[in-house]
Amino acid sequence: MSATSTVTVTVPATTANLGPGFDCIGAALSLYNHFQFSLIEPSATEKLIITVTGAEAAKVKTDDSNLAYQAFVKLYEYLRQPPPPVTIHIDMQVPLARGLGSSATAIVGGLVAANYLAGKPLSQVEVMQLAIELEGHPDNVVPALLGGCRLAASKAPPQPPLAKGGLREEIPLFKGEIIESSPLNQQEITEQIPLFKGEIIESRPLVKGEIIESPPLAKGGQGGGSWEICDIPWHSSIVPVVAIPDFELSTAEARKVLPSDYSKADAIFNAAHVGLLVRALETGNENWLRAALQDKIHQPYRQSLIQGYEAVQQAAVAAGACGTVISGAGPTILALTNAASAPAVERAMAAAWMEFGVKADVRAIAPDTQGSQVST
Repeated sequence: MSATSTVTVTVPATTANLGPGFDCIGAALSLYNHFQFSLIEPSATEKLIITVTGAEAAKVKTDDSNLAYQAFVKLYEYLRQPPPPVTIHIDMQVPLARGLGSSATAIVGGLVAANYLAGKPLSQVEVMQLAIELEGHPDNVVPALLGGCRLAASKAPPQPPLAKGGLREEIPLFKGEIIESSPLNQQEITEQIPLFKGEIIESRPLVKGEIIESPPLAKGGQGGGSWEICDIPWHSSIVPVVAIPDFELSTAEARKVLPSDYSKADAIFNAAHVGLLVRALETGNENWLRAALQDKIHQPYRQSLIQGYEAVQQAAVAAGACGTVISGAGPTILALTNAASAPAVERAMAAAWMEFGVKADVRAIAPDTQGSQVST
C-alpha cells in the first residue's frame, strides 16, 4: 500500500477557444468536479468500485470505461506498473457534453490522483503531457490542471526547406554540428539539460546566447514535452457569463462540421484576432475585446448546431456584453462583459433562449486561478 491511501482531486470546468483561439486557448472557471480515489486491499474481491453523485450522475459510466479511471490506469502504464484496486467517488457539478470541459476534469482528476497514490513520481509537466495525449488537444486539460487562462503552442521541429521539385533537402545534423543555413553562432549551441522522470527543472541565470529547449517552471511559462504553455493575464473587469442550455452537443459532432482546409485570408484573420484577444484580456480594453472575439475557423460552422444561437448572441450584446463565443464545442455560450452589465446579460440570454423553448442555466462565474487541487 502507498503511504497515501485516499486522495481527493478537485478540478475546475474550462471554457476553450474563446473565439479565435481554436484548440490553443482555454480558461478555468470556478465550477468544479470532485474525484475521490481510495486504494483497496489487493486481496479484495472487487478491484474497481465507482460511485457518482450530482445532477447528471446517471450518465456517468461506472465500469472500467470510466474516463477518470482510464486516465488513472494510463499513468500507471506510463510508470510500467499495474494499476492498484481502487474505489472512486465522483461528485459531478460540471454538466456533461455542454462545452465546459467535463472530460478534461475526468482526465486531470484521474492522472493527478494516480500520481499522488503512486508517490508523486511524475512532475506537473509530465502529468500535463499525459493529459494532452489523452484529450488530444491542450485547450481544456491545461487550464484544468494549472488554472487561469492558458495558451498552448506546439514545439514542432522546423522542416528543412523545399528543394527543386518539392522534395525536402536532407540536412545532416551530427552531435554538436551547427547547420550552415542556421543563423546560430558558436555561442548559441544549447547546453543539454536532462529532465528525468519526476524532476522539475530549476531556474538559473542564462548564459549569453544560450537557448534552453524546455524552460523552467515559472510564472508566465511552463515547458514540457512538445508544448509551450504560457499564462494569459485575465483583467479583473472582464466577467464571464455562461449560458448552459438543457441540451447536449458532442465534441465529435461539432468537429465533423469543420472544413479540412482554410483559406490564407481566414488564417491571417484568426492569427490577428488571437493576438488582439491576448492583449484585450490582459488590459480589459473593451473595444479590443469586442473585435477580438470574432473567429473564422470554427464558430461559423458550429452555429447551426446550436438552436437559437444568433438570438442569444444578439440579446447578450444588446444587454451590454462585449461579445459572445461558443464555449468549447458548445452548446454553452460564453459572454464576456463587465460587472455592471452582467445581471442584464444573464437575464437577456436566458430570455432569448426561452423564446425557442430552451431552458438555460445562465450565471456570471469567476475565473479559477488555482487549477486542480489535492486533499488527502
